Amino acid sequence: MSKQVVVIDVVGLTPRLLRKMPRLRQLPLNRELGTVLPAVTCSAQATFLTGSMPSEHGIVGNGWYFRDLGEVFLWRQHNKLVQGDKVWDIARRNNPQYKVANVCWWYAMGAETDLLVTPRPIYYADGRKAPDCYTRPVELHDRLTGKLGDFPLFHYWGPTASIRSSQWIVAASRQILAEDNPDLLLTYVPHLDYDLQRYGASSVEATRAAIELDAVLAPLLDDAEARGATVIVLSEYGITDVSRPVDINRLLRRERLLEVHTQDGMEYLDPWASRAFAVADHQLAHVYVKDDLDAVGKLLSGLPGVAEVLDAEGKRRYGLDHERAGDLVVVAEPDSWFTYYYWLDDERAPDFARGVEIHRKPGYDPAELFFDPSDKWVKPRAASYLLKKKVGLRYAMSVVPLDPSIVRGSHGRLPDNPEDGPVFLSSDPELAAEGRIEATAVRDLILKAGLG
Repeated sequence: MSKQVVVIDVVGLTPRLLRKMPRLRQLPLNRELGTVLPAVTCSAQATFLTGSMPSEHGIVGNGWYFRDLGEVFLWRQHNKLVQGDKVWDIARRNNPQYKVANVCWWYAMGAETDLLVTPRPIYYADGRKAPDCYTRPVELHDRLTGKLGDFPLFHYWGPTASIRSSQWIVAASRQILAEDNPDLLLTYVPHLDYDLQRYGASSVEATRAAIELDAVLAPLLDDAEARGATVIVLSEYGITDVSRPVDINRLLRRERLLEVHTQDGMEYLDPWASRAFAVADHQLAHVYVKDDLDAVGKLLSGLPGVAEVLDAEGKRRYGLDHERAGDLVVVAEPDSWFTYYYWLDDERAPDFARGVEIHRKPGYDPAELFFDPSDKWVKPRAASYLLKKKVGLRYAMSVVPLDPSIVRGSHGRLPDNPEDGPVFLSSDPELAAEGRIEATAVRDLILKAGLG
């Protein structure tokens, strides 16, 4: 017999924010949770579900340079990228009928879960993009959207990201819990990611976001506990205040290590020709180097805002020694984070730099959370783009600033203070012993909660 388990990934939740969230604080088990390097969504979630480090499961960040393709890709979605057994694989060895639902955890597509919901825009042939989600089984899509409306994609990421996406995800989770009765429900709730990156973890806006999210989570927690399910709430990382963007690729460009090619006056990263380039991912960057590794490492060590440059031994020390990782891995200082920018003149930036283009940019761009504050007409222009979309016209949503200094929060390095790190909460006070819980232990704690 399995006991029902509901696992809620509240991204960005820390002990500091938890003090503002009275409903979550009702959960009796409260432990410090270790994380992995890099402390980013894809790497942490893969560790939670496999019980292994990035050196084993292969998710070395939210993206990396695919050497066999010669391309940088972030935010891929196929579950086969995660190497090793997942929690549901192990559970089904004990109970072949074990039923799993995944609501917005990453690498959902192709996963052998019984139900899944993941953001998936409609890409029309004329270039338009419309909000939607991908589900399995197929009929789950209409069941959810029939009651909840379309998945609020533009509130899930971008300048208009807001509580609405988390409200939809929580409502979808409640519906699946009631109608489909999974043994394990995995739910990812993104709201704390937004204003903490926009304004910083110490901001008034961060406190307000925590209070708002606590109220949104309460009905799902109540539903789960009313069913006798074991609730686990955890987070992947904590977001901390930053003030210094570090242009790692621009340094490599100036040193003639990074190459670009030009089309229509715009510059594009040329990884095939580059001797060294970085895939920036919050406070960590994977640097891929063709030759003279020592010289590149020394160069990067002298860049202001860099705390550590990891060579092969350093990557082994942090459990990041996988073939997908950079030849060097660079970690930022606590007040710093890495931009992906590689052009030296904003007039030469590619057009996607000013848009929300998570799959085209060769690195993570938190400036996508902002409308360009230097453009007084940016919001009217954004409204005009939406009007064009409604009448079926093609458009380019050019609203994102190229000034990274407006970003106030980041993550990715290991926390310097447990108050700013992730947490593990549960409705079962006996689920874990005293002391810190490591990220690699989460898989087995989920199995313990469900299978004993």
